Amino acid sequence: MALKSTIFKANLQIADMERHYYHDHALTLARHPSETDERMMVRLLAFALQAHELLAFGQGMTDDDEADIWRKDLTGKIEQWIDVGLPDERLIRKACGRGDEVLVYAYGGRTAEMWFEQNSKAFARLTNLSVFNLPQEQTQALAELAQRTMQLQCTIQDDQVWLSDGERSVELQCDKWK
Repeated sequence: MALKSTIFKANLQIADMERHYYHDHALTLARHPSETDERMMVRLLAFALQAHELLAFGQGMTDDDEADIWRKDLTGKIEQWIDVGLPDERLIRKACGRGDEVLVYAYGGRTAEMWFEQNSKAFARLTNLSVFNLPQEQTQALAELAQRTMQLQCTIQDDQVWLSDGERSVELQCDKWK
């Protein structure tokens, strides 16, 4: 019998001073059995960084034809495709053909650096692709905020991100690689 996803609920309050976006989101995250708390929380962070009323979680972990997170217009056209982790270059190229804008939030320390070095020439040809890196110690601290029910506040200002659960706070900085 296959293991089922674990359901997490997050009430996320976003104050994005960069984009002047201030909104609360009640989110349901399905964590696949093979997904770590770290990856799930990076997905949540990516959602906060790109928050929009049409942004939704996809089945990217289990379906190559879907993003981890995406925004579609009312006709179903993909405006924004967001993946987290270290996706295969072939899948990123395919996403760039399907979406207006593709973002990858990489994490994993030296492994992420090697992944980017190996794929940087192929990525250079993809004009609608942006790649960001999250330092490993920060994503590991982010994973410690994971709970089945979360009340989180996210503040984004001057290229800094603070995510807090009321008791603990994690400061993050996304480095833009491409």
